[in-house]
Amino acid sequence: MDLTTTYLGLELRSPLVVGAAAPLTEDIDNIKRMEDAGAAAVVLHSLFEEQLRQEKLELHHHLEYGTESFAEALTYFPEAEVFHVGSEQYLEHIRKAKETVNMPIIASLNGSTVGGWTRYAKEIEQAGANALELNIYSIPTDMDQTGAQVEQNYLDILQAVKSEVNIPVAIKLSPFFSNMANMAKRLTEAGADGLVFFNRFYQPDIDIEELEVSPNILLSTPQAMRLPMRWIAILYGRLSVDFAATSGVHKGQDVIKMMMAGAKVTEIVSVLLRHGIGNLQEIEQEVRHWMEEHEYESIKQMQGSMSQINCPDESAFERAQYMKAIQTYKPQLVGFAP
Repeated sequence: MDLTTTYLGLELRSPLVVGAAAPLTEDIDNIKRMEDAGAAAVVLHSLFEEQLRQEKLELHHHLEYGTESFAEALTYFPEAEVFHVGSEQYLEHIRKAKETVNMPIIASLNGSTVGGWTRYAKEIEQAGANALELNIYSIPTDMDQTGAQVEQNYLDILQAVKSEVNIPVAIKLSPFFSNMANMAKRLTEAGADGLVFFNRFYQPDIDIEELEVSPNILLSTPQAMRLPMRWIAILYGRLSVDFAATSGVHKGQDVIKMMMAGAKVTEIVSVLLRHGIGNLQEIEQEVRHWMEEHEYESIKQMQGSMSQINCPDESAFERAQYMKAIQTYKPQLVGFAP
């Protein structure tokens, strides 16, 4: 049974890719365990634009501090690399991961504005990363900023990174564009090698006892897969780009659904954080069992088979399905009388 697939020009043993699962991917031993459990590739935790900016500011401060002193005193200046601990550690992490495992390593950069931080992508490539996932996390709050300006920012960041590297670059998308199809098309035309559906924006919470706004990460549930599955199915066959599905992929049947919609890979995170890295083996076994039971010989055989262009009812992924869902829903209420 052939589970192989291709993604970003990489030949993968299966569509089971570990997404940017901090803190799991921060440990080299964990990455080795992921490979042993069946992971086809790993997306490392993100390096953030703010982190790179802070390092640059600290370096500038220390290089400028005391420059009015006598030349004899210049020996107390620290070496520049001292102020690149975070970014240097990230590069070293890529190198060690590449030495430890045979599967592809995909690095991740997280930013929201165009700037010098994008040049760090070149160092990531030189460290040995097989590909780069660009996570553009932006919450527009400027009331004078138009939707067109928000979209152009994505394109500008992508083009800035693409100008620095030769490795494939995937964009992790937000689901909140006014026209997702048009944005996906423009990103593809701008050079994106892959589109990842979708970025999950972590919403803050309010601590009513301490009167503080606090971070609160809620792991995905299987219901979250519906949104990426729908858009992958709609866009499959219409764009010459690879699709990765993330959010809500918890079981083998979820992987199969995403493949049928048109994804090349699934990025799995939450289920591993909940149940451990070994759960990858269970997911792969579920995929194999289903394929054997339904007489599928390969993953490629099912990819895109239930996309919009191949679905008997092309309206199934659009408004008609919405109306049908409402009309056919039956409330499960105690004492409900139709």
